[in-house]
Amino acid sequence: MSTAEAMTRTQKAAAILVAMGKPSASKLLKFFKQEELKALVEGARLLRTINQADLEKIVAEFEAEFTEGAGLMDSGDRMDTIINESLTPEEVSALMGVDQPVEEERGPPPVWPEVETADPARLAAFLGEEHPQTAALVLSKLSPGAAANALLVLDKPVRNEIVKRMMSMAVIPEIATGIIEDQIRARLLAESATRDTSAGQIRVASVLNEMDKDKLDEVMQDLEQSGTPDMQALRSRLFAFEDIVQLTQKARVALFDSISTELVTLALRNATPALTEAVLSSIGARARRMIESELGQGSDSVGAQDIVRARKSIAAAAIRMAREGAFELPSAQSSAA
Repeated sequence: MSTAEAMTRTQKAAAILVAMGKPSASKLLKFFKQEELKALVEGARLLRTINQADLEKIVAEFEAEFTEGAGLMDSGDRMDTIINESLTPEEVSALMGVDQPVEEERGPPPVWPEVETADPARLAAFLGEEHPQTAALVLSKLSPGAAANALLVLDKPVRNEIVKRMMSMAVIPEIATGIIEDQIRARLLAESATRDTSAGQIRVASVLNEMDKDKLDEVMQDLEQSGTPDMQALRSRLFAFEDIVQLTQKARVALFDSISTELVTLALRNATPALTEAVLSSIGARARRMIESELGQGSDSVGAQDIVRARKSIAAAAIRMAREGAFELPSAQSSAA
């Protein structure tokens, strides 16, 4: 007697469910009664290894009984219930060949555009408390620039683990993504909406950083006298070309390593001796000689606005590098002291 012939109907049903695999079998199990599930579990425990030939016999027997209608479905209503509970409205329409209007679900607004604009430090703090796989999913939903800014703030071991998981990430189920989106709404965006003023500080700082140094100092003095809150936080985001003298030597070397000699030369036109020396002492000897030679020829033919634009360009580079963690701005060091 073959294995298939010796098996009970319950064991055969259990064997078919096991062969179907977890995703498909789990969809069917919810239609069994409690006592039927118990019988299936007991039947599965008594199963032994079934070869391919016996499994095919069991499947063929099931197909024959299904075709004959061996009491598997009570009525058309039962079939409707199973279809409606198992398939989406779109799948039902496709199955029945009928174009049925489907009312669009109105869920909460997407979180990712808001996460894109979140302060990188706050986003990094949120991700640092999460599992690396969760953090990898969040960053994979962001633009490369926003994801990079957050990664640069994280500690190197955490950053490396997240990047590895991003590289090997497969398709994430929608239900998992939805759970993470709910957590972001509840913990990151809600907190940001009530307490985080960094976005406003960034906007104000970007405006103030466009001003000349003397005008910037005047505006900051007026804001302090008027009792504007969070002035220290605002100061930590400000930087002018003239503030280069307050950077550490290491920070100045890092800054001017990526700036062309032409731009440096233009920015140093009409600069004070102290500022000029602070810049020139941070670059190589050959580049220094070239810049000093250019400066020695005078600045009569150079427009004032060109000098201003060059200085603002270098200041913007310093702000960007500080945000990326290359060094700290002197205003940030003062506020932390």
